[in-house]
Amino acid sequence: MKIDTLMEVIAVKDKKNTEEKEISNITYHSKNVQKNSLFVCIKGYKTDGHHYAEKAVQSGAVALVVEEFIPSLQVAQYLVDDSRQALAALSDQYFNHPSKDLNVIGITATNGKTSTSFMTNAILEENNWKTGLMGTVMVKFGDTLIPSILTTPESLDLHEYFAKMRDEDVSHVTMEVSSSALDLKRVGNVDFNIVALNNISREHIDLHGSFEEYYNAKASLIREASDDEFAVLNLDDAHSASLVDETKATTVTYGIENDNGHLYCSGIDLSTGRGTFTVQIKRPFQTVNGDWVKEASFEITLSVAGYHSVYNSLSAIAIGLISGVSIPTIQKGIRNFKGVERRFQFIYESDFKIVDDHFANAGNIDVTLETLTKMDYKNLHLVYAIRGSRGVTTNLENAETLAKWIPELGLKKVIVSLSESHVTSKDRVTPEELEAFEKTMEKVGVEVELHHEMPEALKSSLEQVEAGDLIVMGGAQGMDFGAKYILNQLVEMRPELDAEAVLAPLEERVAGIDESFLNKEDVSE
Repeated sequence: MKIDTLMEVIAVKDKKNTEEKEISNITYHSKNVQKNSLFVCIKGYKTDGHHYAEKAVQSGAVALVVEEFIPSLQVAQYLVDDSRQALAALSDQYFNHPSKDLNVIGITATNGKTSTSFMTNAILEENNWKTGLMGTVMVKFGDTLIPSILTTPESLDLHEYFAKMRDEDVSHVTMEVSSSALDLKRVGNVDFNIVALNNISREHIDLHGSFEEYYNAKASLIREASDDEFAVLNLDDAHSASLVDETKATTVTYGIENDNGHLYCSGIDLSTGRGTFTVQIKRPFQTVNGDWVKEASFEITLSVAGYHSVYNSLSAIAIGLISGVSIPTIQKGIRNFKGVERRFQFIYESDFKIVDDHFANAGNIDVTLETLTKMDYKNLHLVYAIRGSRGVTTNLENAETLAKWIPELGLKKVIVSLSESHVTSKDRVTPEELEAFEKTMEKVGVEVELHHEMPEALKSSLEQVEAGDLIVMGGAQGMDFGAKYILNQLVEMRPELDAEAVLAPLEERVAGIDESFLNKEDVSE
């Protein structure tokens, strides 16, 4: 593509050494530069892409997008205020605006956006649409399945995925949208059809600076929606409900405690752990095709556990209805949805049980531990991977949430992993974060059995477990690889077990299978 055609979509403040050139590709990482590349200098978590501009030029870059001119380089340079926003616009232009040819659904939340995205995708697939899915666990479309490193890909990668989906005739794409993605313009120039904000609680406070900034990042997905989009909002969450009057989008609302929305959930039965309930459509609303969803009442049966799953399903149901999916198809899609890996997932159920859970923030921990109080087991063995580099505030809140449930759970010890070899540099536990956790456990009289490596922590739990016990592997990035290790350790320690049956949960697993990226330095240029 001609560079002048690319530059039409961004606000160039100034330029130097420019001439008409054919651009072969766009990149923000110097290692991906090829002949006739456009290199966009963005500032990452650990370094500044401007420092790699010279290397990019040596590798074949013929033009740079910069936030400050680099006098030593005699190549075309285009000065912009925000190179991240420029990267999004340039990527969208380069791939010929692929999201405009797709029905794109963006879901954000502190808790539940992964499960809601998978549940939404299950409904859309049940309607025989060809779908794409992007989020914390993976990027998936057609025969492509790529384990995710970022919840929301960088904008260049995102628009390239959209282009590939368009080429494979995908019609509907469901994607998780993280607060950092919104803050860092990763979803810039995405043409959403439906956006949803399920809930907001305290998370990433140190990353964003304050809860208000975190909330505003999340809320921007709704506030910036256009009048031809739909916004799905949870009236039981005060932050989500407050956005009803702060968006141009057509809003569709739901609630369990609040019955003033378009969708109301009643008659919830969680006696088996897996909910059944009635959904009432109390007020008609339009679909993306201009048809009307009329007042109705229908039953839903979930195949996944927990009260939180009812909320996730209500968001997914609303998205399905807005998309034009029939009620019987939604019922079937929800019923056939078996859950998401690492979301309260049973990976071993025999003489004792092993549960694998994401356990990423205070809200996740609350939901998981409340569920444990309703289960029957002899002793609980909790292996917890502290979530590193999220700041003392977030880790203190996680620890305090855990401490709140300790009396009811009867915990005397927590096996803690720092997962040093199984996280990248931006997820490593700081001494201050570890200290905050240890002090909180000390206050409630709980022993901390500390391991620097995740495999050793898991092995310790297997050495202590007895018949009738429950092992819970809790943690975000630091426990992603846990299932692979603990199940293989179990087979090694107990050769009498059927190895094929024990390792079966790993067959279609995405999280924690590929370890190659762990040895690479985190450099977002």
